[in-house]
Amino acid sequence: MKPVFTPGANIAMKIPTHEYQTTVHFYREVLGLEELTSDEPGATPKFAFGDKVLWLDSVAALSQAETWLEIVTNDIEAASAYLKEQGCHRRDEIEPLPDDFKAFWISSPANIIHLVSSR
Repeated sequence: MKPVFTPGANIAMKIPTHEYQTTVHFYREVLGLEELTSDEPGATPKFAFGDKVLWLDSVAALSQAETWLEIVTNDIEAASAYLKEQGCHRRDEIEPLPDDFKAFWISSPANIIHLVSSR
């Protein structure tokens, strides 16, 4: 049985450190998007982006920005098996996830990173 997939609520933009502050300034000041960042010191800036949340992450090892998307499934185990059958490549090494978070990373044929999660 094919699992159900739907768009998740999160978009993550991974930004090289040398472009990070100007990118945060762009979304915060130039565009003036509604900021959803918590008051916690060092919290990752996040903004309302329509019905999605745009997270801005600083990543030292990048040379150019990347956009990562979230896909939600109704059955994480079936989704893992199905995506493997379809030739999708797991990318669990890309970023550690909490042990209690039912999710994994894949890349699309165009190398866009997707978080597949069960919420």
